[in-house]
Amino acid sequence: MAQSPLLLRRLLRAKDRMDRAPHEEWPVGRLAEVSAVSPAYFAREFKKAFGLPPHRYLLTRRIERASALLRDTDLPITDIALQTGWTSLGTFGRIFRDITGASPGELRVTTRPAPDAAAHIPECVMRGAERPDLNIAVLEKRRQKATGKL
Repeated sequence: MAQSPLLLRRLLRAKDRMDRAPHEEWPVGRLAEVSAVSPAYFAREFKKAFGLPPHRYLLTRRIERASALLRDTDLPITDIALQTGWTSLGTFGRIFRDITGASPGELRVTTRPAPDAAAHIPECVMRGAERPDLNIAVLEKRRQKATGKL
C-alpha cells in the first residue's frame, strides 16, 4: 500500500533535519515529534519510504560526511569524529572501519585526490560514489566478516 503524500512530507521533514544536522542526536522519539506521528509508526514508515531504518540512514550520512572531511581537509581525525556526531573516537574508528572497510587514517591516505583532480568533480558526485552501503546492520556485517561470508 502506497504512503500518503502528507505522511511522506512529514517523513521528509525529519529526514531533512537529519541531513542538515547529522552531528546532533536524533533518537526516534525526536524524529517522530518532527513528523508529528508516534515513534513506532515513524520508524516503520521511514524504513518503508526510504529503505533504511532512521538510525542506519543517520549513520550513512555521518560516515559520508566524515569521508568527505578526511578526503578534503587536513583536520585531525578526532575533530572530524566530533564534528560528525561521535562522542567516542574508538567507536567512530570501529564503526567507520566496519562500514568502509578502512580506518579513517587509511581512507585519508588512499582517497586524497591529485591536486587539480578534485576541482573537476562536483561534491555531490563524490559523495554519491563514496556513499556507504548500509543495507544490513553494522553488527550483521561484523558477524558475516567473522564467519567469512562477507
